[in-house]
Amino acid sequence: MGSVSIGLAEAAERPNIVVIMVDDMAPMDVSAYNRGLGAVTTPNIDRIAKEGLMISDYYAQPSCTAGRAALITGQYPIRTGLTAVGQPGAKVGLQDSDVTMAQLLKAEGYATGMFGKSHVGDRNEYLPTVHGFDEFYGFLYHLNVMEIAEMTNFPKDPKFPGIPRNMIHAVATSLNDTTDDPRWGRVGKQKITDEGPLTIERMKTIDDTFTDMSIDWIKKQKAANKPFFLWFNPSRMHQKIHVSNQWLGKSGHTEYTDAVMQLDSLVGKLLDSLDQEGLSKNTIVLFTSDNGVNLSHWPDSGA
Repeated sequence: MGSVSIGLAEAAERPNIVVIMVDDMAPMDVSAYNRGLGAVTTPNIDRIAKEGLMISDYYAQPSCTAGRAALITGQYPIRTGLTAVGQPGAKVGLQDSDVTMAQLLKAEGYATGMFGKSHVGDRNEYLPTVHGFDEFYGFLYHLNVMEIAEMTNFPKDPKFPGIPRNMIHAVATSLNDTTDDPRWGRVGKQKITDEGPLTIERMKTIDDTFTDMSIDWIKKQKAANKPFFLWFNPSRMHQKIHVSNQWLGKSGHTEYTDAVMQLDSLVGKLLDSLDQEGLSKNTIVLFTSDNGVNLSHWPDSGA
């Protein structure tokens, strides 16, 4: 699944780039693809297809990590080793030899920001801010992992190796911090702030936070007159999902379709901000998913 909107930029002007990568979403969740046969409509996501192009023959990777790594590196995951989801603390993630889109664009004078889900490694050496991004705010796994610590039968020992890392806010720096965390490794050229756990309650509105931070970041780049690359990665539409009271029951169907409506509204908010800042005509917008829905998500199973 993929939709692209391309503004009519002048050739001499470097276009801004916004990649919206959602989590485990089926093409048939989007009304531009289901042609009105879905439970709800997605007018804001559809706008990207209407104003640009809609890709009908587009194959995703079979896991979150593989899909995200493939996009940001431009390589098949079998080449980078990022074919499957790594467990908390695993030495699986972006390597120094994996050149990213963010690094290439940064070298051309672009500001680079990432907000939302990462899932290409949770150790400090794998964080986006040592792989080309100026700033990252988000979480490092899928939602199931983030909420597992709240389960009553989950080990409460803080040294238990399966405990997921909290949300973080990281900023790239020129200073090499040699602090070596016993679990997450050396900090390196970045400043990392622990933003606390992504609890079930927090999940209900976390995508609103990612959207607002993305919009504020865009405004800063406009003020600085810098072209930008934004990788916006909301937590939606993972199968295990929680929505706020504002959206619960809105679709008249399931909590999943309530969340589809919420996601669409946030995409609309982001697109509207580009319009309001006068950036739409010089911004490439790509909407896609890291992979398809889980096999148990009948009837829209698979990548």
